[in-house]
Formats: sequence, structure tokens, C-alpha cells
Amino acid sequence: MPYLLISTQIRMEVGPTMVGDEHSDPNLMSFLGATKRNMLGNHFWEYYVNDAPRVVLNKLESCGYRVVSMTGVGQTLVWCLHKE
Repeated sequence: MPYLLISTQIRMEVGPTMVGDEHSDPNLMSFLGATKRNMLGNHFWEYYVNDAPRVVLNKLESCGYRVVSMTGVGQTLVWCLHKE
């Protein structure tokens, strides 16, 4: 999977950071220390870590991912990354 979306809500200084969905690479999720969860009311699973986005972005850079774009959606920040 060359593309990856990560996001955080409200406070980007402390996390948690959402790092994947139910179809994400399990090896990458393990490397990030991500936990799979299903939030009440959602019909999908997501992976998250308690790290701040800055920490997650540094880890992903060490794996060859680069930020393609970043945006704010309401109180959520989203980063799109790509791996060559």
C-alpha cells in the first residue's frame, strides 16, 4: 500500500493518532505499535496509537513514507503520505 492517511482530533500535541483502517498493512501497524479498535456507533475498525502525530510522522519517515499533503477538517487534522 503506497498511500497512508493518518489523523488526529482536537489536540495534535498529545495524540492519539489514527494510523490506519481495517485494511491496513498489519506489519506496518505493528511497527507503529498500533491497536485496532471499533468505536461505538461506527461500522468499521481503525488502528490508533497514543503517540502524537509528530512521533508517528517521524516513524513513518524512517520507513520511507513522505507527506504528500495535510489539511484540517473541522477539528481533525489529516496527513496523506506516500511510499515509493
